[in-house]
Parts: sequence; structure tokens; C-alpha cells
Amino acid sequence: MKLSDLYLYPIKSCAPLALDEAHVEARGLAGDRRWMIVDGDGRFITGRQFPELTLVRARPVDGGLTLDAPGLPTLDVAIPVPSEHSVVEIWKKPVAATFASSEAGEWFSRYLGTTARLVYMDDKVQRQVDPAFAREGDIVGYADSFPIMLLGRGSLDRLNSQLDVPVSMTRFRPNFVVDVDAPHAEDAWTRIAIGEMEFDVAKDCTRCNFVNIDPATGRRSHDGQPLKTLTGYRRFDAGVTFGRHLIPRTAGVVRRGDEVRVLG
Repeated sequence: MKLSDLYLYPIKSCAPLALDEAHVEARGLAGDRRWMIVDGDGRFITGRQFPELTLVRARPVDGGLTLDAPGLPTLDVAIPVPSEHSVVEIWKKPVAATFASSEAGEWFSRYLGTTARLVYMDDKVQRQVDPAFAREGDIVGYADSFPIMLLGRGSLDRLNSQLDVPVSMTRFRPNFVVDVDAPHAEDAWTRIAIGEMEFDVAKDCTRCNFVNIDPATGRRSHDGQPLKTLTGYRRFDAGVTFGRHLIPRTAGVVRRGDEVRVLG
């Protein structure tokens, strides 16, 4: 098996960047979901509420990001200096953040048509992964719950075989795509290596209606697909699952084409 695709999400819920290689850190891929959008009360904003966020492209540059979105001018945003952390909210849980410039907030507010601010997680912030599935000291950025998400290509092929209109891999926002033919082969993995890097496979990835948003158009499907079809054959006690969550156990570089080995 090989690592066929590699994706980075600089801002939570915004467009992915396809990479040839990426540095792996304790939080996941370097630069992955270290930025997030919040509302006027500091609650996180995602594509679940605002599907058009999937059309926002953030490109990492030295010292910050360059932002592009339909109908708006390009904006350069600097990494904020964390003089004092603020508290924002993800899934009703507090997490520390530093607010980016007011210009970034105005840019997102204009795009979304509601009050919005951009926040950043610096290296001092230690957001613990759910201890039911992780070790003490395992940390994550602003991803929903875990540092890395993996999906096998055979799993998508099986889903698409049951859909009238096939969907893309980017609907499911994986970091790693493994070129494996067997559908849901990844369900049985507990530990893997990609190149020289090792990862624990922590748990299944449960799915919501975010997968019904087409990342090419920023629009939600009118027929409930593909979640409707997934629900028909991938519903378990934990919910509708598709893909697996990983926790890095070593640091280094992963590359497209790296061998993927099952260790357990």
C-alpha cells in the first residue's frame, strides 16, 4: 500500500491544500488547522453552518497566510503575537486562542455576512485529545477531535459504486489517503507506519452532514447525499463512520508514494 494523497487544512473548514510532503508533529501535520473562525461570542464557525467556507483558500507564507475567496480581494494575514490568550469554544469546550488582525475579521465577516473573527493556536496551547482514545499529553490543533484523519481509496470506491453521482475524496477532508483496494480495510488497523513515521489508529471517524457539501461549489446537496447512502451501510453504535483517526507517535516527514505498513 502507498500514501497516494496528502492534504493540509490551514484553516478549519476551509479548502484543502494538496501536498507532496508534510512534516508530522504531535498535533498532526505542521500547520494543519492551527487557524479557526469564531463568531462574535467566540464560538467556532464551520462549514456545517456556512458551506461557502469550503471555497476559502488559505496558503501558508512566511509569518502567516494569504487568503482568497470568491468576490473578495486577496488578504495577507500575519501570525498574531500571543501577548495574552483569549478563550474560544469548540463543541462547547473552551480552548485558548490568539485573535488575528481586525482586518482578517472584517474580511471573513464580509464574506459570511455575519460577525466573524480569525484566531490562531500558538505552540504554547496544549489542547488534549480525548483521553478515552489517547495518552496523557496527546494534543491536537483546532481539528474537531484528533490530529490526523485517514481514508482508504477502496472505501470511497465502494461508496461511489452506490451513488448516482460519484463524490470526490475531498468531501471527507482526509489528511492521508491510502491506495488500498479493499473497502474499509482501515477499519481493522490499530497501528500503522507511513514511511518512517508511526501512528496509533485511535478510533473511527464519525460523519455528519458536512460531507453533503460539495467543496467545488460550496453548496449542500439537496438529496442528502452521500450521507444518506453512507447511513444505509455504515451506521454503528458510535454513529455513521467513514475513515479512521490517527495519533502520531513519531515526528518527521511523510511523502506521497511512501509505503504504508500495518503494524497492528
